[in-house]
Amino acid sequence: MSKKSVLLLGASGQLGLKLRRVLSDIVDVVVPDRKTADFSAPQNLVSVTRNVAPNLIVNAAAYTAVDRAEEEEQQAIEINTIAPGVLANEAQRMGIPLIHYSTDFVFDGFSDRPYLESDESAPLNVYGRSKRDGEIAIQESGAAHLIFRTSWIYAQHGRNFLQTMERLFLECDEVTVVDDQIGTPTSARSLAEATASIIRMGLDTPELYREKSGTYHVTGAGEISWHGFASRYFAARQSQGVSYRCKAVMPISTDGYPTPARRPAYSVLNSSKLERTFGVKLPSWETQLAGFLDDISDEGERG
Repeated sequence: MSKKSVLLLGASGQLGLKLRRVLSDIVDVVVPDRKTADFSAPQNLVSVTRNVAPNLIVNAAAYTAVDRAEEEEQQAIEINTIAPGVLANEAQRMGIPLIHYSTDFVFDGFSDRPYLESDESAPLNVYGRSKRDGEIAIQESGAAHLIFRTSWIYAQHGRNFLQTMERLFLECDEVTVVDDQIGTPTSARSLAEATASIIRMGLDTPELYREKSGTYHVTGAGEISWHGFASRYFAARQSQGVSYRCKAVMPISTDGYPTPARRPAYSVLNSSKLERTFGVKLPSWETQLAGFLDDISDEGERG
């Protein structure tokens, strides 16, 4: 029996690279190049999906430059809102499911407890609004879908917080990081593995996507500030023998570090619905970070 096929979009990003690796063991992964699957011209995605005729679409592509989105709103909308809607409409037309990733930034950060999927979204910036509107476009399409909201994604490659910290630790005597924004770091590897687990279920039970269609929060347990996360990473890397120019990681308030886009002060997500529905639970953020540190240590030893 031939493998089912998955159209994977955004395969060159930090999450997409991990997805491509873990999904290739269970499905045929079709990866169009960026020029063919041009998210800045969303209608081009119609021909891509029809030419591939997959059994499932996984969309890991996104416009994630949060601050730049304030000036490039139309581009953010095309990639984060219009393109997911086009993919969802095609999924509905073809009778196949869509898996799509969204963000904690759909919330305003004023909650005093982890956000549930049912909580009202109220994004503070263009990026968050574009992602929220992308969710709505998918929901309104009628396609069977799983929207996975996650937060603070990081990986060994790509643009993410830990890669920025690594650069700053090497370049600066002292690094300041905001300490009043609280969330849950999520490794791209853990997110990809959770996705693969659910896709395996769908291979055995295709109706799962229709029966369980909806939005799910996908993060590990626990919460920490950006400063706390940076400090933990800094100390762990030093214990691995890495030598930095930086001598101190100092806290700073959001007010003391203004950015073009407002960020939620508290964006922790409650992922219990995911576990109840699929029996899938991500490791705590500490466990994920430990695995990430082991991976990069192994890479360093291999050269």
